[in-house]
Amino acid sequence: MFHHMLMPIRLTVAAACAIALLHAAPALAQQAAEVHLTYSNGAFQPNEVRAPADRPVVFRVKNLDSKAMEFESKSLRVEKVVAAKSEGVINVRSLKPGRYEFYDDFNEKARGALTVQ
Repeated sequence: MFHHMLMPIRLTVAAACAIALLHAAPALAQQAAEVHLTYSNGAFQPNEVRAPADRPVVFRVKNLDSKAMEFESKSLRVEKVVAAKSEGVINVRSLKPGRYEFYDDFNEKARGALTVQ
């Protein structure tokens, strides 16, 4: 009989631990750094951007041109087509300090760089 009385207590403790872990999870997740770029007249603005080291990066690229562009970076290991007159979101893993170049694969003269420090 004593064993059956402990069962509800064990379940309550397990539930409390699970709830505590769920509430802690967002705090443990790294907040991504956002980088905003516009693409207009075949060029990135700004063409030099910065982000903190050891945090994921989210690029928000607003393409103002009437043609699609492709945000590409070999060092960031990303590529994404952004349709004309729209916005693209590119998620990048946490980065170590350094310089990461990007370009428009449809117009390789359009170049920029992300400096991570």
